Amino acid sequence: MTAGGHSALQAELAHRIRIERPRLIQRIQEAIADDSNLPENSEYQAAKAEQEINESRIAELEDKLARAEIIDVSKLSGDTIKFGASVTLIEEGTGKKKVWQIVGEPEADAHKGKISVTSPIARALIGKVKGATVEVEAPSGAKVYKVQQVEWLEYRGSWILRSSPRSPLVPRLALSRCEPYVGPQPGGLGQRNVRAQLQQSRFHDCCSLS
Repeated sequence: MTAGGHSALQAELAHRIRIERPRLIQRIQEAIADDSNLPENSEYQAAKAEQEINESRIAELEDKLARAEIIDVSKLSGDTIKFGASVTLIEEGTGKKKVWQIVGEPEADAHKGKISVTSPIARALIGKVKGATVEVEAPSGAKVYKVQQVEWLEYRGSWILRSSPRSPLVPRLALSRCEPYVGPQPGGLGQRNVRAQLQQSRFHDCCSLS
């Protein structure tokens, strides 16, 4: 999986262990204190069911992280599509643009533009190059796309990191997919310095720091 995907799973695991687990234990204890007739205690039953879901997800995350092989996408390059590539496609006939990043199954989320390397779309794209035409089988029927661009980006929340030839220590920042960013700032920079860089960047109109 990508480094960004690995970090996201680690963050979810930490949240479920440190926040959700104690919260659910407390909720169960309070439900028992309110009504010791557990078979008829709906709040207790609901809390227990939620606890089981949380513990199941914790086990799943621990297993995925233990078996994960992390790929640093920022170190990849070239016009040939492979794991980690962010691919811009133009649909023939409609001209609609789609952008997909090919990632590992644990981090795949089509709503965020991340598709599993084992998905039909990814399998059709892998090995193709910029400018190629690709036919993809979709539920609504086969669709034909032209590969407009192949990029190697590392998504971290609202940040998309690219190395900058003008200043290798300061990443270029763009916001084509906006999600709240939590964690250290790119390149170890403090928020004030990053904001200053944004103000000097041509990308600052579409970027924000929360």
